[in-house]
Amino acid sequence: MPVPTDSGLPMRALLAGARRKQPALVNLIQQLVHVESPSDDKSAVDACVALAAAHAKALGGRVKLHRQRGFGELLEARFGSKNKAGSAKPALLLGHLDTVWPLGTLKTMPCRIADGRLWGPGTLDMKAGVAMAFTAIEMLTESGAINREIILLLNSDEEVGSPVSRPITERLAAECAAVFVLEPAQGLAYKTARKGTGNWRIDIQGTAAHAGVDFEKGASALRELAHVVETVSGWTDLKRGLTVSVGLAGGGTKTNVIPAEAWAEVDVRIARKSDGARIERKFVALNAMDKRCTLAVTGGINRPPMERTRGTVGLYRQARDLAAELGFALGEASTGGASDGNFTSALGIPTLDGMGAVGDGAHARHESIVIEHLAPRTALLAGMLAG
Repeated sequence: MPVPTDSGLPMRALLAGARRKQPALVNLIQQLVHVESPSDDKSAVDACVALAAAHAKALGGRVKLHRQRGFGELLEARFGSKNKAGSAKPALLLGHLDTVWPLGTLKTMPCRIADGRLWGPGTLDMKAGVAMAFTAIEMLTESGAINREIILLLNSDEEVGSPVSRPITERLAAECAAVFVLEPAQGLAYKTARKGTGNWRIDIQGTAAHAGVDFEKGASALRELAHVVETVSGWTDLKRGLTVSVGLAGGGTKTNVIPAEAWAEVDVRIARKSDGARIERKFVALNAMDKRCTLAVTGGINRPPMERTRGTVGLYRQARDLAAELGFALGEASTGGASDGNFTSALGIPTLDGMGAVGDGAHARHESIVIEHLAPRTALLAGMLAG
C-alpha cells in the first residue's frame, strides 16, 4: 500500500505530479539562471529576487522584501494559513539567490541542456533548489495539502558569509518547527551535519634593513610568518574534525631588503561548537617569536557547525522512509562546507540540508544538475513539507 504523508497524500501521487510539472520546473530554473546574480552586484541580485518574488506572488505567497543597501534584497514569502494557537509551527525553506559567478559568465558558460543535464552558472548552487521549492509549494497548494504555514527565505549574501541575512534567518527560524535547506545534495544524500567555518588574517610588522650592509638591524616579517604558519597549522586535529589551513600569504619588497611586512589568511573548519571558542582563544594568544616583530590578528568564527542532532536525525529518517516509498534510497551525509543551515541548527532547530538538486561542479566551470533526479526529489521535498 502507498504510504501517505501526514496530509493524506500518497507519495506516488506526489511523484506523478512532480513528473507532470518537470518541464515547467526546468524552465523556471533556466529563467533564474539567465538572470545572473553575483553576490557583489546589488542590482543584478535584485533582478533575480524580483523574478522569484513575482513567481511567489503568482503562487499566492505573501511576499515581503527585506531592503538592503550594500547587498541584494532578501525575499521572504509565506504560504498557507498563518500560524494559530495550537496549530503546527511553520516550516522554513531556506535558500539563496546569489552566486559566485561574475556578470557575463553566461557568454562562455551558457545555460543549456545536454547529456541529461542542465548546465550553467548557479544551476546547482542553488537556483535549481529554489525552483524545486516553488514547484513543491505549487503541488501542495493545488492539492489543498498545506496544513501549516510555509516560510520561504531566499538570501542574497550567502556566498560571501551572510553578513546581513544572518539575523533575519535566525529570527524566522525561531518561529519554525523545522528548517529545510535547499542547498545541493551530497551525491544523492541529504546532509545532517556540516562543519563550521572561520577566517583569520595575520599581519606581521618587522623592521626593514639592507640585506647585505645592515642584516643584523633587520627583523624579518617573512621569517616570523614562517613560524606563524607552522604554529597555526599545528592546531589541526583531524580526529576532532578541526582543520587550520593557511591559504594565502605574502610579504617583502625586494630580495636585497629584509622584509618589514608579511601577512597570511587562514581558513578554519570545526565539527564541534566547543572548538570554536577554543580556536578563537588560540588566535588571540598568538605572539611573535621574534620580539622585534608585532602581530595584528583579526577574524573569527563565521558560521557555527551544524552538528548531527536528534531532531535533525528524526527529520532525516522521516525523509528516508518517504524516499523509499518513491522508490529510491536516501543516504545521510556530512560535509566540510557550511551553509545558512549552520545558523539555524546552532539555535537548536532541527535542520535538514542538501534538499536541493543532484549534480556536480558547484563553483566550477562544469556546474550542472542531473535532470532525472528533479521530479523524485521535488516530490520528496513536498512530502516533507506536507508531513
